[in-house]
Amino acid sequence: MEFFTEVSERIAYEGAESDNPLAFRWYDADRVVAGRRMEDHLRFAVCYWHSFAWDGLDIFGAGTLDRPWHPTFAATADPMAAAKQKMEAAFEFFEKLGVPFYCFHDRDIAPEGEKFAESAAHLDEMIELAAGHQQRTGVQLLWGTANLFSNARFQAGAATNPDPEVFAYAAGQVAHCLEATHRLGGQNYVLWGGREGYETLLNTDMKREVDQLARFMSMVVEHKHRIGFTGAILIEPKPFEPTKHQYDYDVAAVHAFLQKYGLADEIKVNIEVNHATLAGHDFAHEIATAVNAGIFGSIDANAGDDRLGWDVDRFPVSVEQMTLGMLEILRGGGLTTGGLNFDSKLRRQSIDRTDLFYAHIGGMDTMARALLAASSIIETGDLDALRQARYAGWSGELGTSIMADATLADLHSRAMTTGEPNRVSGHQEMLENLVAKHIERTR
Repeated sequence: MEFFTEVSERIAYEGAESDNPLAFRWYDADRVVAGRRMEDHLRFAVCYWHSFAWDGLDIFGAGTLDRPWHPTFAATADPMAAAKQKMEAAFEFFEKLGVPFYCFHDRDIAPEGEKFAESAAHLDEMIELAAGHQQRTGVQLLWGTANLFSNARFQAGAATNPDPEVFAYAAGQVAHCLEATHRLGGQNYVLWGGREGYETLLNTDMKREVDQLARFMSMVVEHKHRIGFTGAILIEPKPFEPTKHQYDYDVAAVHAFLQKYGLADEIKVNIEVNHATLAGHDFAHEIATAVNAGIFGSIDANAGDDRLGWDVDRFPVSVEQMTLGMLEILRGGGLTTGGLNFDSKLRRQSIDRTDLFYAHIGGMDTMARALLAASSIIETGDLDALRQARYAGWSGELGTSIMADATLADLHSRAMTTGEPNRVSGHQEMLENLVAKHIERTR
Protein backbone atom coordinates (compact mmCIF):
# COMPACT_ATOMS: atom_id res chain seq x y z
CA MET A 1 0.00 0.00 0.00
CA GLU A 2 1.29 3.46 -0.90
CA PHE A 3 0.55 6.19 1.65
CA PHE A 4 2.11 9.30 0.04
CA THR A 5 0.68 9.13 -3.45
CA GLU A 6 1.24 12.83 -4.22
CA VAL A 7 5.01 12.23 -4.03
CA SER A 8 5.91 9.72 -6.71
CA GLU A 9 9.70 9.83 -6.43
CA ARG A 10 12.51 10.91 -4.13
CA ILE A 11 12.65 14.64 -3.35
CA ALA A 12 15.36 16.21 -5.53
CA TYR A 13 17.59 19.28 -5.21
CA GLU A 14 16.59 21.92 -7.76
CA GLY A 15 18.45 25.01 -6.53
CA ALA A 16 17.58 28.34 -4.93
CA GLU A 17 15.55 29.56 -7.91
CA SER A 18 13.13 26.63 -7.87
CA ASP A 19 9.44 27.29 -7.21
CA ASN A 20 8.65 23.59 -6.69
CA PRO A 21 7.38 23.10 -3.10
CA LEU A 22 8.37 19.43 -3.31
CA ALA A 23 12.03 20.08 -4.10
CA PHE A 24 15.07 21.20 -2.11
CA ARG A 25 16.33 24.70 -2.79
CA TRP A 26 19.44 24.55 -0.53
CA TYR A 27 19.95 20.94 0.58
CA ASP A 28 22.22 19.28 -1.96
CA ALA A 29 23.27 16.05 -0.25
CA ASP A 30 26.43 15.51 -2.30
CA ARG A 31 27.69 19.10 -2.25
CA VAL A 32 31.05 19.32 -0.48
CA VAL A 33 31.16 21.95 2.27
CA ALA A 34 34.27 22.41 4.41
CA GLY A 35 35.66 19.09 3.25
CA ARG A 36 32.55 16.96 3.87
CA ARG A 37 29.41 16.13 1.93
CA MET A 38 26.43 18.16 3.08
CA GLU A 39 24.61 14.94 4.01
CA ASP A 40 27.53 13.93 6.24
CA HIS A 41 27.61 17.32 7.95
CA LEU A 42 23.90 17.44 8.70
CA ARG A 43 23.01 13.76 9.24
CA PHE A 44 19.27 14.40 9.06
CA ALA A 45 16.80 12.19 10.89
CA VAL A 46 12.99 12.04 11.03
CA CYS A 47 11.36 11.43 14.40
CA TYR A 48 8.84 8.60 14.54
CA TRP A 49 6.67 10.09 17.31
CA HIS A 50 5.46 13.45 15.99
CA SER A 51 5.47 12.35 12.35
CA PHE A 52 3.79 8.96 12.61
CA ALA A 53 2.62 8.18 16.16
CA TRP A 54 0.81 11.50 16.69
CA ASP A 55 -2.51 12.31 15.03
CA GLY A 56 -2.76 15.97 16.02
CA LEU A 57 -4.29 15.38 19.45
CA ASP A 58 -3.71 18.11 22.02
CA ILE A 59 -5.12 18.82 25.46
CA PHE A 60 -7.94 20.89 23.96
CA GLY A 61 -9.04 18.69 21.09
CA ALA A 62 -9.03 15.38 19.25
CA GLY A 63 -6.68 14.44 16.45
CA THR A 64 -7.00 16.35 13.19
CA LEU A 65 -4.37 14.83 10.89
CA ASP A 66 -4.94 12.45 7.99
CA ARG A 67 -3.18 9.37 9.36
CA PRO A 68 -4.73 6.13 8.09
CA TRP A 69 -1.97 4.11 9.76
CA HIS A 70 -2.84 5.46 13.22
CA PRO A 71 -4.77 2.98 15.45
CA THR A 72 -7.67 5.45 15.66
CA PHE A 73 -8.19 5.35 11.89
CA ALA A 74 -6.58 2.08 10.79
CA ALA A 75 -8.79 -0.45 9.04
CA THR A 76 -7.67 -3.11 11.50
CA ALA A 77 -8.41 -3.22 15.21
CA ASP A 78 -5.27 -5.30 15.85
CA PRO A 79 -2.64 -2.98 17.46
CA MET A 80 0.27 -4.94 15.97
CA ALA A 81 -1.23 -4.89 12.48
CA ALA A 82 -1.69 -1.12 12.83
CA ALA A 83 1.94 -0.78 14.03
CA LYS A 84 3.16 -2.64 10.96
CA GLN A 85 1.09 -0.39 8.70
CA LYS A 86 2.51 2.67 10.45
CA MET A 87 6.06 1.38 9.90
CA GLU A 88 5.38 0.88 6.20
CA ALA A 89 4.20 4.49 5.99
CA ALA A 90 7.24 5.71 7.92
CA PHE A 91 9.83 4.01 5.72
CA GLU A 92 8.00 5.09 2.57
CA PHE A 93 8.32 8.65 3.85
CA PHE A 94 12.00 8.29 4.85
CA GLU A 95 12.87 6.86 1.46
CA LYS A 96 10.98 9.47 -0.57
CA LEU A 97 12.35 12.35 1.53
CA GLY A 98 15.88 10.99 1.18
CA VAL A 99 17.01 11.20 4.82
CA PRO A 100 19.76 8.88 6.06
CA PHE A 101 18.36 8.36 9.59
CA TYR A 102 15.29 8.08 11.81
CA CYS A 103 14.68 8.00 15.59
CA PHE A 104 12.05 6.29 17.76
CA HIS A 105 10.69 5.62 21.24
CA ASP A 106 9.92 1.95 21.91
CA ARG A 107 6.20 2.74 22.28
CA ASP A 108 6.18 4.61 18.95
CA ILE A 109 6.84 1.48 16.96
CA ALA A 110 5.33 -1.23 19.16
CA PRO A 111 2.12 -1.19 21.24
CA GLU A 112 2.35 -1.81 24.97
CA GLY A 113 1.02 -5.16 26.15
CA GLU A 114 -0.76 -6.10 29.36
CA LYS A 115 2.47 -7.45 30.85
CA PHE A 116 6.09 -6.42 30.42
CA ALA A 117 6.91 -9.68 28.62
CA GLU A 118 4.17 -9.04 26.07
CA SER A 119 5.43 -5.48 25.48
CA ALA A 120 8.96 -6.83 25.01
CA ALA A 121 7.71 -9.43 22.53
CA HIS A 122 5.86 -6.74 20.56
CA LEU A 123 9.02 -4.64 20.38
CA ASP A 124 11.14 -7.61 19.31
CA GLU A 125 8.75 -8.40 16.48
CA MET A 126 8.73 -4.79 15.26
CA ILE A 127 12.53 -4.56 15.52
CA GLU A 128 12.85 -7.51 13.14
CA LEU A 129 10.50 -5.76 10.74
CA ALA A 130 12.43 -2.48 11.07
CA ALA A 131 15.69 -4.31 10.32
CA GLY A 132 14.22 -5.51 7.04
CA HIS A 133 13.02 -2.01 6.12
CA GLN A 134 16.46 -0.59 6.94
CA GLN A 135 18.19 -3.12 4.73
CA ARG A 136 15.75 -2.47 1.89
CA THR A 137 15.89 1.33 1.99
CA GLY A 138 19.37 2.04 3.38
CA VAL A 139 17.85 4.30 6.07
CA GLN A 140 19.59 3.77 9.42
CA LEU A 141 18.75 4.35 13.07
CA LEU A 142 20.28 7.49 14.58
CA TRP A 143 19.03 6.69 18.06
CA GLY A 144 16.41 4.85 20.03
CA THR A 145 14.90 5.62 23.42
CA ALA A 146 12.38 4.23 25.88
CA ASN A 147 9.13 6.02 26.65
CA LEU A 148 9.29 6.36 30.45
CA PHE A 149 6.66 9.08 30.77
CA SER A 150 3.35 8.24 29.05
CA ASN A 151 2.09 5.33 31.13
CA ALA A 152 0.37 6.16 34.44
CA ARG A 153 2.98 4.10 36.31
CA PHE A 154 5.44 6.93 35.63
CA GLN A 155 3.27 9.65 37.17
CA ALA A 156 6.05 10.38 39.67
CA GLY A 157 8.95 9.67 37.35
CA ALA A 158 10.88 6.57 36.39
CA ALA A 159 14.43 6.58 37.78
CA THR A 160 13.44 9.19 40.39
CA ASN A 161 10.20 7.47 41.42
CA PRO A 162 9.61 7.05 45.18
CA ASP A 163 8.67 3.39 44.52
CA PRO A 164 11.60 1.04 43.71
CA GLU A 165 9.17 -1.22 41.82
CA VAL A 166 8.71 1.52 39.22
CA PHE A 167 12.49 2.09 39.06
CA ALA A 168 12.97 -1.65 38.42
CA TYR A 169 10.30 -1.71 35.70
CA ALA A 170 11.84 1.32 33.98
CA ALA A 171 15.30 -0.24 34.15
CA GLY A 172 13.99 -3.38 32.46
CA GLN A 173 12.32 -1.32 29.76
CA VAL A 174 15.52 0.64 29.05
CA ALA A 175 17.59 -2.54 28.96
CA HIS A 176 15.27 -4.04 26.36
CA CYS A 177 15.15 -0.86 24.26
CA LEU A 178 18.93 -0.40 24.42
CA GLU A 179 19.38 -3.97 23.19
CA ALA A 180 16.85 -3.33 20.40
CA THR A 181 18.73 -0.17 19.41
CA HIS A 182 21.96 -2.17 19.35
CA ARG A 183 20.42 -4.85 17.13
CA LEU A 184 19.33 -2.17 14.64
CA GLY A 185 22.80 -0.62 14.53
CA GLY A 186 21.70 2.55 16.29
CA GLN A 187 24.49 5.11 16.56
CA ASN A 188 23.28 6.57 19.88
CA TYR A 189 20.85 5.90 22.71
CA VAL A 190 18.95 8.82 24.28
CA LEU A 191 17.64 9.17 27.83
CA TRP A 192 14.97 11.84 28.08
CA GLY A 193 13.78 12.20 31.67
CA GLY A 194 10.25 13.21 30.79
CA ARG A 195 9.06 13.10 34.39
CA GLU A 196 12.43 13.08 36.18
CA GLY A 197 11.67 16.10 38.33
CA TYR A 198 9.16 17.21 40.92
CA GLU A 199 6.11 19.39 41.47
CA THR A 200 6.59 20.31 45.13
CA LEU A 201 9.29 19.91 47.77
CA LEU A 202 6.56 19.13 50.32
CA ASN A 203 6.65 15.47 49.25
CA THR A 204 10.09 15.30 47.56
CA ASP A 205 13.43 14.05 48.86
CA MET A 206 15.55 15.75 46.20
CA LYS A 207 18.89 14.25 47.21
CA ARG A 208 17.48 10.73 47.19
CA GLU A 209 15.90 11.23 43.78
CA VAL A 210 19.05 12.63 42.19
CA ASP A 211 21.08 9.76 43.68
CA GLN A 212 18.57 7.33 42.18
CA LEU A 213 18.88 9.03 38.81
CA ALA A 214 22.67 8.68 38.93
CA ARG A 215 22.37 5.01 39.84
CA PHE A 216 20.02 4.48 36.91
CA MET A 217 22.43 6.20 34.50
CA SER A 218 25.31 4.11 35.83
CA MET A 219 23.31 0.95 35.21
CA VAL A 220 22.60 2.05 31.62
CA VAL A 221 26.32 2.65 31.01
CA GLU A 222 27.17 -0.73 32.56
CA HIS A 223 24.62 -2.46 30.32
CA LYS A 224 25.90 -0.64 27.24
CA HIS A 225 29.36 -2.10 27.78
CA ARG A 226 27.98 -5.51 28.73
CA ILE A 227 26.12 -5.93 25.43
CA GLY A 228 28.88 -4.35 23.31
CA PHE A 229 26.94 -1.26 22.23
CA THR A 230 29.53 1.21 20.92
CA GLY A 231 27.21 4.17 20.32
CA ALA A 232 26.95 7.21 22.57
CA ILE A 233 24.60 7.46 25.55
CA LEU A 234 22.92 10.86 25.51
CA ILE A 235 20.86 12.85 28.03
CA GLU A 236 18.39 15.38 26.64
CA PRO A 237 18.14 18.51 28.84
CA LYS A 238 14.81 20.21 29.49
CA PRO A 239 14.03 22.83 32.16
CA PHE A 240 10.37 22.03 32.90
CA GLU A 241 7.25 20.49 31.38
CA PRO A 242 5.82 18.08 32.18
CA THR A 243 7.16 18.54 35.72
CA LYS A 244 7.61 21.95 37.33
CA HIS A 245 11.32 21.34 38.11
CA GLN A 246 13.30 18.99 35.85
CA TYR A 247 16.62 17.70 37.19
CA ASP A 248 18.16 17.97 33.69
CA TYR A 249 17.39 21.71 33.38
CA ASP A 250 20.05 22.61 30.80
CA VAL A 251 23.47 21.52 29.52
CA ALA A 252 25.30 23.11 32.45
CA ALA A 253 23.08 21.33 34.97
CA VAL A 254 23.58 18.00 33.19
CA HIS A 255 27.35 18.52 33.08
CA ALA A 256 27.46 19.25 36.81
CA PHE A 257 25.41 16.10 37.45
CA LEU A 258 27.69 13.96 35.29
CA GLN A 259 30.81 15.34 36.99
CA LYS A 260 29.43 14.77 40.48
CA TYR A 261 28.61 11.12 39.77
CA GLY A 262 31.67 10.26 37.67
CA LEU A 263 29.75 9.89 34.38
CA ALA A 264 31.21 12.76 32.36
CA ASP A 265 33.35 10.41 30.26
CA GLU A 266 30.43 8.10 29.50
CA ILE A 267 27.42 10.30 28.72
CA LYS A 268 26.93 13.26 26.39
CA VAL A 269 23.94 15.49 25.61
CA ASN A 270 21.26 15.61 22.95
CA ILE A 271 20.35 19.31 22.71
CA GLU A 272 16.89 20.37 21.60
CA VAL A 273 16.49 23.91 20.26
CA ASN A 274 13.06 24.44 21.84
CA HIS A 275 14.32 23.18 25.21
CA ALA A 276 17.15 25.71 25.09
CA THR A 277 14.54 28.42 24.52
CA LEU A 278 12.49 27.22 27.50
CA ALA A 279 15.61 27.34 29.67
CA GLY A 280 16.14 30.98 28.71
CA HIS A 281 19.16 30.22 26.52
CA ASP A 282 20.02 30.58 22.86
CA PHE A 283 20.47 27.35 20.90
CA ALA A 284 24.07 28.38 20.17
CA HIS A 285 24.76 28.89 23.88
CA GLU A 286 23.77 25.33 24.72
CA ILE A 287 25.95 23.92 21.94
CA ALA A 288 28.95 26.02 23.00
CA THR A 289 28.46 24.95 26.62
CA ALA A 290 28.39 21.30 25.62
CA VAL A 291 31.41 21.60 23.31
CA ASN A 292 33.43 23.38 26.01
CA ALA A 293 32.50 20.65 28.50
CA GLY A 294 33.35 17.85 26.05
CA ILE A 295 29.84 16.39 26.15
CA PHE A 296 28.33 17.50 22.82
CA GLY A 297 26.48 14.65 21.15
CA SER A 298 23.45 15.33 18.97
CA ILE A 299 20.71 17.83 18.09
CA ASP A 300 16.92 17.84 18.05
CA ALA A 301 16.30 20.46 15.38
CA ASN A 302 13.11 22.42 15.96
CA ALA A 303 11.98 25.86 17.12
CA GLY A 304 9.95 27.38 19.90
CA ASP A 305 7.75 30.45 20.01
CA ASP A 306 8.91 33.48 21.98
CA ARG A 307 5.32 34.29 22.95
CA LEU A 308 4.43 30.81 24.19
CA GLY A 309 5.94 29.28 27.30
CA TRP A 310 5.71 25.64 26.34
CA ASP A 311 7.28 23.13 23.98
CA VAL A 312 5.64 23.86 20.61
CA ASP A 313 8.15 21.86 18.51
CA ARG A 314 7.85 23.89 15.31
CA PHE A 315 9.99 23.04 12.30
CA PRO A 316 13.03 25.35 12.11
CA VAL A 317 12.65 28.24 9.68
CA SER A 318 15.02 30.90 11.05
CA VAL A 319 18.25 30.74 9.04
CA GLU A 320 19.85 33.29 11.35
CA GLN A 321 19.15 31.30 14.52
CA MET A 322 20.29 28.06 12.94
CA THR A 323 23.42 29.69 11.46
CA LEU A 324 24.58 30.68 14.93
CA GLY A 325 23.99 27.12 16.10
CA MET A 326 25.75 25.56 13.12
CA LEU A 327 28.66 27.93 13.68
CA GLU A 328 29.20 26.47 17.16
CA ILE A 329 28.79 22.92 15.86
CA LEU A 330 31.46 23.48 13.20
CA ARG A 331 33.76 25.19 15.70
CA GLY A 332 33.38 22.12 17.90
CA GLY A 333 34.48 19.78 15.11
CA GLY A 334 31.05 18.90 13.70
CA LEU A 335 28.69 16.01 14.35
CA THR A 336 30.15 12.53 14.84
CA THR A 337 27.67 9.85 15.97
CA GLY A 338 24.96 12.49 16.40
CA GLY A 339 22.75 14.15 13.83
CA LEU A 340 20.01 16.70 13.26
CA ASN A 341 16.77 15.00 14.23
CA PHE A 342 13.57 16.86 13.39
CA ASP A 343 11.81 16.55 16.74
CA SER A 344 9.16 18.76 15.17
CA LYS A 345 5.46 18.49 14.54
CA LEU A 346 3.02 19.95 12.09
CA ARG A 347 0.48 22.54 13.14
CA ARG A 348 -2.90 20.90 13.81
CA GLN A 349 -4.42 22.57 10.76
CA SER A 350 -1.78 21.14 8.40
CA ILE A 351 -3.85 18.02 7.96
CA ASP A 352 -2.69 16.61 4.61
CA ARG A 353 -0.09 13.84 4.51
CA THR A 354 1.90 15.88 1.99
CA ASP A 355 2.31 18.59 4.64
CA LEU A 356 4.88 16.27 6.25
CA PHE A 357 7.02 16.70 3.15
CA TYR A 358 6.60 20.48 3.01
CA ALA A 359 7.62 20.77 6.67
CA HIS A 360 10.70 18.54 6.44
CA ILE A 361 11.84 20.08 3.15
CA GLY A 362 11.65 23.52 4.72
CA GLY A 363 13.52 22.38 7.82
CA MET A 364 16.23 20.66 5.80
CA ASP A 365 16.68 23.70 3.55
CA THR A 366 16.91 25.95 6.60
CA MET A 367 19.65 23.82 8.16
CA ALA A 368 21.48 23.45 4.83
CA ARG A 369 21.55 27.21 4.25
CA ALA A 370 22.66 27.71 7.86
CA LEU A 371 25.53 25.26 7.25
CA LEU A 372 26.61 27.18 4.16
CA ALA A 373 26.55 30.50 6.02
CA ALA A 374 28.40 29.12 9.05
CA SER A 375 31.03 27.49 6.84
CA SER A 376 31.51 30.79 4.99
CA ILE A 377 31.98 32.66 8.28
CA ILE A 378 34.64 30.20 9.40
CA GLU A 379 36.36 30.11 6.00
CA THR A 380 36.81 33.90 5.78
CA GLY A 381 37.98 34.05 9.38
CA ASP A 382 36.60 37.58 9.90
CA LEU A 383 34.53 36.75 12.95
CA ASP A 384 37.25 34.71 14.62
CA ALA A 385 39.85 37.42 13.94
CA LEU A 386 37.70 40.07 15.59
CA ARG A 387 37.00 37.81 18.55
CA GLN A 388 40.68 37.01 18.99
CA ALA A 389 41.58 40.70 18.83
CA ARG A 390 39.17 41.37 21.68
CA TYR A 391 41.15 39.01 23.92
CA ALA A 392 44.60 39.93 22.60
CA GLY A 393 45.72 41.29 25.95
CA TRP A 394 45.63 37.82 27.45
CA SER A 395 48.55 36.86 25.20
CA GLY A 396 50.66 39.74 26.57
CA GLU A 397 52.80 39.92 29.68
CA LEU A 398 50.00 40.80 32.10
CA GLY A 399 47.55 38.24 30.76
CA THR A 400 50.02 35.37 30.80
CA SER A 401 51.22 36.22 34.30
CA ILE A 402 47.62 36.32 35.63
CA MET A 403 46.93 32.87 34.22
CA ALA A 404 50.28 31.49 35.41
CA ASP A 405 51.46 32.63 38.83
CA ALA A 406 50.30 36.16 39.72
CA THR A 407 48.73 36.53 43.16
CA LEU A 408 45.92 38.76 44.31
CA ALA A 409 48.52 40.76 46.26
CA ASP A 410 50.59 41.22 43.09
CA LEU A 411 47.60 42.62 41.25
CA HIS A 412 46.72 44.88 44.18
CA SER A 413 50.21 46.38 44.11
CA ARG A 414 49.97 46.87 40.37
CA ALA A 415 46.58 48.57 40.63
CA MET A 416 48.03 51.07 43.11
CA THR A 417 50.46 52.41 40.49
CA THR A 418 48.53 52.15 37.21
CA GLY A 419 45.75 54.23 35.74
CA GLU A 420 42.23 53.38 34.64
CA PRO A 421 42.13 50.52 32.06
CA ASN A 422 41.25 51.47 28.51
CA ARG A 423 37.84 50.37 27.27
CA VAL A 424 37.44 48.69 23.87
CA SER A 425 34.20 48.33 21.88
CA GLY A 426 32.67 44.89 21.50
CA HIS A 427 31.33 45.86 18.02
CA GLN A 428 28.24 43.66 18.51
CA GLU A 429 26.17 45.35 15.81
CA MET A 430 28.99 45.09 13.30
CA LEU A 431 29.35 41.39 14.04
CA GLU A 432 25.62 40.83 13.62
CA ASN A 433 25.84 42.61 10.26
CA LEU A 434 28.75 40.35 9.32
CA VAL A 435 26.66 37.22 10.03
CA ALA A 436 23.77 38.68 8.00
CA LYS A 437 26.15 39.31 5.09
CA HIS A 438 27.24 35.67 5.01
CA ILE A 439 23.62 34.51 5.13
CA GLU A 440 22.72 36.81 2.23
CA ARG A 441 25.62 35.55 0.15
CA THR A 442 24.95 31.83 0.56
CA ARG A 443 24.66 30.20 -2.84
